[in-house]
Formats: sequence, C-alpha cells, structure tokens
Amino acid sequence: MRETLPPLGALRAFALVAETGSLTAAAARMNVTQPAVSRRLRELEAVLGVALVHRGANALRVTEIGARYAAAIEEGFARIRDATEALRRAPAAPLRVRAYTTWAHHWLIPRLAEFQARNAGLDVEVVTSTAPVDFAREAVDAAIRIAPSDAPPAPGAVQLQPVLVAPFVPGGRGRSGQQRGSLAGLRLLGSRVRPNDWAIWFAAQGKAMPAVPLLFESTTLAIRAAMEGLGAVICSPAFVEPELRRRRLLRLTSNAVLTGDHYWLLLPAGTPRPQALAFKEWLLERIVAEAREANVTAIVGQGTRTQRHNAAAPRGSRMSRKSPPVRNARVR
Repeated sequence: MRETLPPLGALRAFALVAETGSLTAAAARMNVTQPAVSRRLRELEAVLGVALVHRGANALRVTEIGARYAAAIEEGFARIRDATEALRRAPAAPLRVRAYTTWAHHWLIPRLAEFQARNAGLDVEVVTSTAPVDFAREAVDAAIRIAPSDAPPAPGAVQLQPVLVAPFVPGGRGRSGQQRGSLAGLRLLGSRVRPNDWAIWFAAQGKAMPAVPLLFESTTLAIRAAMEGLGAVICSPAFVEPELRRRRLLRLTSNAVLTGDHYWLLLPAGTPRPQALAFKEWLLERIVAEAREANVTAIVGQGTRTQRHNAAAPRGSRMSRKSPPVRNARVR
C-alpha cells in the first residue's frame, strides 16, 4: 500500500508555525534556520496541494483550511508526546546477568544492593551457567566468563578480577588436631568448573599434589562441604570472607595464588542497553575500590623481592599496569 503520510519534519514545522504565528519562533523551537522551516512548509503545501498560510510582506497568516489541519495534527503530536512520556515512566525491563553460580552467590549478589541504589527502579535477574554465552539466542544483557588473562573470551570483553585461589580448612580443625599451614590428613575439595586449582596451588608452593581432589559440581558446594568438616577447599578468598569472619573456615596461609585466569565481562555486540553499560561502569569501580582496600602485595618468583601489585584491578582501569610474572599474592 502506498504511503500517504506527509514528511514528519514538514508536519512538525507547520504545527509550530500555526502555534507561534512566526517562522522565526518555529525555527527556534526546532533548532533549525528560518529558511529551513520555510522550505518544509512549502514542501508540505506541495504534497497536500493546498495553501496552508497566506504570506504577506512582513508576516504570514494561517488559512482557514490550514488552521483546521494544524489543530488535527497537533492532536496527533500530543498523543505521541503522551505515549512517549508513558513509555519513559514505565519500569525498565530487568537487567539479566548470566554468571557462574559461585561468583554470583559469593561476590555479585552481596553487592547488588549498591548497584540498585545507584539505578533506582532497575531490577537485576541473575541466571547461572558455565557454558559459553550466545547473545543471539539467550535473553541476557551481560555475561561473566573466565578466560586466561591474556586471551579474552570474545572481542570487546572487559577484564575484571584475576582468579586467585587459596586453601581453607574447617573452623574446628585449623589449630587443634592440625598444624596451621598443613593439609596433612585433609581431603582436598574442589570444583569441576576449576579442576586444576589445587595443582596450580601446589605448584606455586614447589610441591607435588598429594592426592586427587574430590570435585563438586560448583565451588559453592565444595565450600559448604569444607564448612561441614569434609576437607579443605581451594577457592578465592573473596568467596569465603563471611565464613572466615565467623571462623567457620580458617586460612592455611596468607598467600593467594594467581592462577593466570581472569573474570571477564561480555556485552552483546552493537549497542548494549544503557543499563548494561551502567552495570559495566559499576563493576569496574567496585573492583578497583576493593583492590585498594585489599592492599595486595605480590611475591615475585621465590619471594626474594616484593612489590606492590594491584591484583584485583581490571585491565583498562587507572590502577592496572604491567608487572613481572607473579606466583603468590599476599593480602594484608
């Protein structure tokens, strides 16, 4: 069917001319020049085949048919304005973030209230998966993935925290029945998502792994198993901060090993939702702030020299910089 609607810009120009009675005033409202308004007015008259204004030497006057037409199209513009305002007042669709269960449970969700306070009215839905994300098929606005520090999982991925791990033992065993710093007699507990973390940790200590770890579906389950006295768990210190404060878990060492992996933030290609960009900005700010609070010292090589190393600073932040290969990170 042939389109019969006149150009929207010409309709708007005529509506403003009819309202203000002036080409100059209409041009100011549209932020264009007076000749531009005049051209749009003539274009509309040519399309309609009628005169909408009488042009005098120093003024113009809307014709009778033009006045009726102006009233009708202004009613249409008013409905467009009302519909637009209603749309803007409507709650935004929830921000859907896909992440690993353990990272979401122990890191993201405890901090979400801060993000929502900065973005009033925005709900955040957290879904979990370990599979690669496909934004074309999945209704998610952002995804968290783990990948090597020097190999982003996708173009445009934003580097977040490094993956650090350390061993933790049940709170009832750290001092009685077990010498602090020893894993002797303890079952090694880990996650199928990160099956090599114990091997990485033992290698950093210059030791062979004494036994094959018992692997759970997620690190969250392994942490719970350690709390119940089933063994020692390997995980990020950030994941067990509440348990350490309550002494339900105890540190075996103050050193956390850098695994060579990072968490990465992925957003859909093209133009992400503004809410997703706000989430990205908040994540980077939060990670940098926590890196400062953690006061991380890196132990280089065999510990013969030390240097400051912002282990949690994301790539691209003002805190991140190149440093020599790091084996352990000591949090003071």
